[in-house]
Amino acid sequence: MDFILSGAAACGACLFTNPLEVVKTRMQLQGELKSRGTYQIYYRNVFHAFYTIGKVDGLAGLQKGLVPGLVYQFFMNGVRLGSYSIIESSGYIHTDGRVSAAKTTVAGAAAGVVGAVMGSPIYLVKTHIQSQATSSIAVGHQYQHQGMVHALAAIHKQHGILGLWRGSSAAVPRVSVGSAAQLYSFAASKELVVDLQVFPEGSWLVALCAGMISSVVVVAAMTPFDVVSTRLYNQPVDHTGKGELYKGFGDCFSKTLKMEGVTGLYKGLGASYFRLGPHTILSLLFWDELRKLWQQHR
Repeated sequence: MDFILSGAAACGACLFTNPLEVVKTRMQLQGELKSRGTYQIYYRNVFHAFYTIGKVDGLAGLQKGLVPGLVYQFFMNGVRLGSYSIIESSGYIHTDGRVSAAKTTVAGAAAGVVGAVMGSPIYLVKTHIQSQATSSIAVGHQYQHQGMVHALAAIHKQHGILGLWRGSSAAVPRVSVGSAAQLYSFAASKELVVDLQVFPEGSWLVALCAGMISSVVVVAAMTPFDVVSTRLYNQPVDHTGKGELYKGFGDCFSKTLKMEGVTGLYKGLGASYFRLGPHTILSLLFWDELRKLWQQHR
């Protein structure tokens, strides 16, 4: 039940934040491996990106990749948050009744690694589909998938079962860092809010406030890994399945830093917060409240 509740909470958040994921993906791919001023800017900021995608691709374009997005959230966050919930219930993350920074970080990172490996094939497909756009506003490599099942079948047919896990070298550090930052900051913030007695004990506002604090920490820690992950997943590949732009996580990170500077690793930062911020707040709030309801009705 921990896994199901965790997956359901993440899917609920995804319904609201998927358009922001589309915007974030496009902005992270814009000007890939090009220095500032040498490429055409289709998306000036998150609001302009929303307007442009809605105008050119239609409103449906803002919900591209919703199906793989929901499947990814259910399995990845179901496993990640479900695993963490079990670890938390065992009492591991507490020392003398207080949240332990080291133990919570390790538990969050470990849960993130398991979730990232399981969800990687769906994230690969989601990235491909969300980057697909009308040629006049296209950025990054353009795949021509007709849907999630078609994409999975095409990738498997061309590159085999291992091809579905291409890009996972970036997914593991991305999700493990994000998970560790999110779950520690959420647990510590909840404890702080409870100690300050800002809200009544057991109020949903405690989880909401903790989620808002956690969202800032997550975006700051995760964005460089997110940019690298998006680019590795979306890069074109040769007939053997090897990437044509990057050899792996380290190569992508160093090339982006060299060609685009530190700001290249934080491309789409505004879009990242608009997407990861609400998703973190909503998923953690839903997760906390669903667990309370389950415990009350057991």
